[in-house]
Amino acid sequence: MACYKHIIVGVDLSDDSSKVLARASELARACGATLSLAHVIEPLTFAYGGDMPIDLSEVQEQLQLKAQQELQRLGQLIEHPVKHEHVLVGQAATELRYLASQENADLIIVGSRGRKGFALLLGSTSNSVLHGAGCDVLAVLVKPPADQTK
Repeated sequence: MACYKHIIVGVDLSDDSSKVLARASELARACGATLSLAHVIEPLTFAYGGDMPIDLSEVQEQLQLKAQQELQRLGQLIEHPVKHEHVLVGQAATELRYLASQENADLIIVGSRGRKGFALLLGSTSNSVLHGAGCDVLAVLVKPPADQTK
């Protein structure tokens, strides 16, 4: 088994995050790797209500604070220590790849819902992270495709 030194785990803070974190924790423990958690929030900046621009920066800050608290909570639930919790603003795949390069991570772990067909063509975060990543990417299947659940 290939061992890694620094693993970045991208989580969406859904109920499926625990499955992704369990796999990441298991792998990090086996390798003695550093483990960092990351969550990416889409930027809100401004919305328009009629002719009046509405500044949503305070809402963005609240979302970031809530995400930081949730990452800390999730980090306490796993058996491997978490070195950093990163809350990033931007497009998930781009930000995860950038973070991995900045942190010299050699593995990015994300969840995958096993999309196929038209849903896969529309894109998924795990697929987008894979294309262009400068390190290994592990997609943890959190929900099998619909035709496999029957």
